[in-house]
Amino acid sequence: MKELVEVIAKALVDNPDEVVVTEKGDERNITVELHVAPSDMGKVIGKQGRIAKAIRTVVKAASVGEKTKVDVDIC
Repeated sequence: MKELVEVIAKALVDNPDEVVVTEKGDERNITVELHVAPSDMGKVIGKQGRIAKAIRTVVKAASVGEKTKVDVDIC
């Protein structure tokens, strides 16, 4: 999941070198933390959080077969 979030985030931002994705948790619950430059935060969140919600939806759909719950935190 880490790679998926990283690819999506780097495609959205102006400073792809500053995108940092970390993965925490155990085998059933995974938290993916996405860190971007402060100037790119609005591009990752989107108007009314639509892009952030879309990222979470894509990650959730990708994790269905793995029987794990994946949360995406944008920091």
